[in-house]
Amino acid sequence: MAPSSIFADRRALVGFATLCCLLWGSAVPAVKLGYGLIGIASGDTASLLLFAGLRFALAGLLLLAYGLLTRRPIALAPRRLGQVALLGLGQTVLQYICYYVGLAHTTAVKTSILSSTLVFFSVLLAHLIYPDDRLNGRKALGCLIGFAGVVAVNFAAGSLDIHFSLLGEGLLLVSTFAGSAAAIYGRRLSQQMDATVMTGWQLLIGGAVLTAMGLAGGGHFAAFGAAAAALMLYLAAVSAVAFALWSLLLRHNAVGRVAVFNFEIPIFGALLAALVLGESVLEWKNLVALLLVSVGIYLVTTRGRTAAAVSP
Repeated sequence: MAPSSIFADRRALVGFATLCCLLWGSAVPAVKLGYGLIGIASGDTASLLLFAGLRFALAGLLLLAYGLLTRRPIALAPRRLGQVALLGLGQTVLQYICYYVGLAHTTAVKTSILSSTLVFFSVLLAHLIYPDDRLNGRKALGCLIGFAGVVAVNFAAGSLDIHFSLLGEGLLLVSTFAGSAAAIYGRRLSQQMDATVMTGWQLLIGGAVLTAMGLAGGGHFAAFGAAAAALMLYLAAVSAVAFALWSLLLRHNAVGRVAVFNFEIPIFGALLAALVLGESVLEWKNLVALLLVSVGIYLVTTRGRTAAAVSP
């Protein structure tokens, strides 16, 4: 079976996409642990950017090294390098500036569930860009119910007041929008170049920019022992594997078909956060949010009986 048909196969799509979401879900509590091991305070934005930059630059180097080992041409023409740099600025720099700062100002459980909004943004953008991926009533209802899940997780414990912080939840929403827009742009680029090399360069360039911004702002690590180094290597490997696989899936599938699997991230992230960080996942607001997000998955990814009956 040719590589293109492997990644287009439905069973392979489910397996690879679920693996990516499991890896990204595991990164949520891992990043929180990293902040504690390295000694980064939630308000120390420069050190947060330095942490993110080193992680993604290392991930990019890992992918480019893999490209060399597998005899892929990793050198890029100036025009291609400029396109990949633009992708890196959107998918790595803008997305993760907002993500890391937002994560530091909210809980890992909230972060996991808010990540699901990437699906909604992707569905809406795909509707505007791709004629064969239009938004219908079923998808719209799924998006509304999923957003209701995002609202539910923002209810403050013990009251009906919505707790929404611009530095926390607000930046996480900006992060997911930037990620969905960059993924669509990356899909177009991956049609013209090797997806692994493209991902390696965008992570390296984006990570280098974040590292420079962190150092320029006075970012530093209060401590960096063997445990912190191992965690950093794990996070870099997560980024390298997940982003490379995701780029390959986007190359061989419609954006909407791949993006819907992002709904799995809140499930994995919430469960792992409860296990690793001791955060409560059994509060009513989290359970309601997860239920609503699950209903949103079902509506967006399945066809109604009428549509299924007339489809070829």
